[in-house]
Amino acid sequence: MRKTKTTRYDVAEHLRTPEEMAAYLEACLDEAKGDAAFIAKALGDIARARGMAQVARDAGLSRESLYKALSGERSPDFDTILKVVNALGLRLHAEAAHG
Repeated sequence: MRKTKTTRYDVAEHLRTPEEMAAYLEACLDEAKGDAAFIAKALGDIARARGMAQVARDAGLSRESLYKALSGERSPDFDTILKVVNALGLRLHAEAAHG
């Protein structure tokens, strides 16, 4: 019997346009259910797709601190989230929850 070779899926490889990045973040915001670390990880995926070093420069953070903040292992400060969202050229928005 032949073995099936698998590779690790990396969503960052599929986020090519600003519209795809925004749609991915929007979907993650819907799925997060209040989990800030989940949102941080999603922003990390987008930052890796964009280029972590460039995002770090644009956000005014070191690359290392950006990796830590967006690892999904902890919840970064909201200030960091806002800096990253701005550096990525994205906007957060709010709407009334129904239900």
